[in-house]
Amino acid sequence: MRLRATNRQRVLRKNRAMLLYVTLGSNDLETAGAFYDRALAPLGLKRRKEDEVEIGYGAEGDVRCRLWVVTPFNREAATIGNGSMVALEAESRAAVDAFHAAALAGGGTDEGAPGLRPFHANFYAAYVRDPDGNKLSAVCERPE
Repeated sequence: MRLRATNRQRVLRKNRAMLLYVTLGSNDLETAGAFYDRALAPLGLKRRKEDEVEIGYGAEGDVRCRLWVVTPFNREAATIGNGSMVALEAESRAAVDAFHAAALAGGGTDEGAPGLRPFHANFYAAYVRDPDGNKLSAVCERPE
């Protein structure tokens, strides 16, 4: 019996995503919220929770918010991490294009226009920075 429970737990773990959630620091939640509302909509993510110190984004039907924009818990200024980036999955290349356009229109800056990248044949991505300087990408790995 114990072996069965262990195997079942392994199967359950295998089918779970590696990340539970991601937090990105902001010094201006109002500006950050407006940016993320616009940039994440093409990826099927929307604002689901908020209070005076955080805004949570998630997909319809997901029980959790997977991306949080927060004021730092230690009450110090939010700063960006050199080499840090959050990559978000897109359902299509058109969604990557829409993410990039919406992010720029929402006050983000371009870090790489939508297009194929050399990582593999179907790696189509766009890169932006949010108003606080956090780097994001939207990636579609489906052939089109």
